[in-house]
Amino acid sequence: DPLHEELEAAGCVYQERLGWERPGWFTKHGPVHVKAYDWYGAYGNLRHTEHGYKERLNLDYTFDHPEIHENIRAECLSTRTAAGLFNMSYFGKFYLTGPDARKACDWIFTNKMNAAPGATIYTCMLNKNAGIEADLTVSVIDSGDGGSADPSFQGDGYYIAAAGGAAFQNLAHIQTVVQDAGFNVDISDRSRDMGMLSIQGPKSRDILSRLTDAPLDNESFPFSTNRMIEVAGHKVRALRVSFVGELGWELHIPSESCVPVYRALMEAGAEDGLVNAGYRAIDSLSIEKGYPHWHQEVRMDDSPLEAGLLFTCKLKTDTDFLGRTALEEKRKLGARKKKVCFTVDDNVCLLGLEAILRNGEYVGHIRRADHAFLLEQEVAYGYVMNNGEKITQDWLKSGEYEIESKGKIYPATLHLKSPFDATNKRIQGNYEEPTQESLISMERARASAI
Repeated sequence: DPLHEELEAAGCVYQERLGWERPGWFTKHGPVHVKAYDWYGAYGNLRHTEHGYKERLNLDYTFDHPEIHENIRAECLSTRTAAGLFNMSYFGKFYLTGPDARKACDWIFTNKMNAAPGATIYTCMLNKNAGIEADLTVSVIDSGDGGSADPSFQGDGYYIAAAGGAAFQNLAHIQTVVQDAGFNVDISDRSRDMGMLSIQGPKSRDILSRLTDAPLDNESFPFSTNRMIEVAGHKVRALRVSFVGELGWELHIPSESCVPVYRALMEAGAEDGLVNAGYRAIDSLSIEKGYPHWHQEVRMDDSPLEAGLLFTCKLKTDTDFLGRTALEEKRKLGARKKKVCFTVDDNVCLLGLEAILRNGEYVGHIRRADHAFLLEQEVAYGYVMNNGEKITQDWLKSGEYEIESKGKIYPATLHLKSPFDATNKRIQGNYEEPTQESLISMERARASAI
């Protein structure tokens, strides 16, 4: 990761996902350096006697709210009320270009790909059984100057940003589908050549505008678009998207430019309260908004019909895509399971795999859960079933729900839409003033963070 040393000095405690490191959370009491692996003293290595970094990692290893709960709260509420900067460099970064690129993308991706360069499209990839192989963004791009963020190519071009934990699986799926169909395209993996910083929150536009001459207003740079811009004198591909439900941009940056761009952003955002934030905050912010994690809320054994992602599927067009036939058959029959949202008011830590009860009977289990700090509730997503019968809105609404956790039963409230900003005002930059309660909670969290 090009930002490893920079973030380590800022107090980052890292996580690992499939061999990639990513920021987990940030300590307020100075950095603890990651030591070289000591092989437990074998092979002539000296065994470490001081384990400060391990002790920081252990603060998050619990089946209850962890000791770093207030650190996560501070990062989340700072993002909701000011701005957070997330290092998401472990994302997969792939280009699909060439004579058949448009034809290949029409077949591989469920959403409509007939957009002009500059569009960024949220879409799924399916297998032949309509199972979700991935949900990701695909940006339509023009040929550029040949850099890692702005490649030159012949024909149509698409930039695919895939969540790091599933990136290799996503790439393998694309390569397999292209090979099976015989498309004449080039697939390039530039994951190691680029970093990615995501600046999110009400102040993100103000902060970024201090470092670029590119217009960032809604009309000039609308949501779900991308373009090459200069940030602090460095060329980056900016995508106006969000995985946390806020106004913001992802900056896809050549590796050699990551550190100066990061430093410039932190300096420019200091007066507005910009903070470093990690994936423990992303987990909370994304579930609060209702954005799914592939491998948890959506998996290969879930279809877009069941997962609430039919809006990503071009079923109103004549364009075929992999899995369409199976998906249309499932749609005719109706969903036999359905992803839904629950909130729990009790002071309990939900982790996933808890039982869902409807009118006292088991109907499914939770896939993912976390504490939502602005809502100040536990939020959980899971799938419910009706004894093999079709799931209807009336059936969902008519039940009384509970969640079983560690042998105890807790009342739960069902939500058919996200309980947080269901109309997407925030990603458009339409904010109300933060409540005094949320500001006080943020300041208390900052004071309590470890």
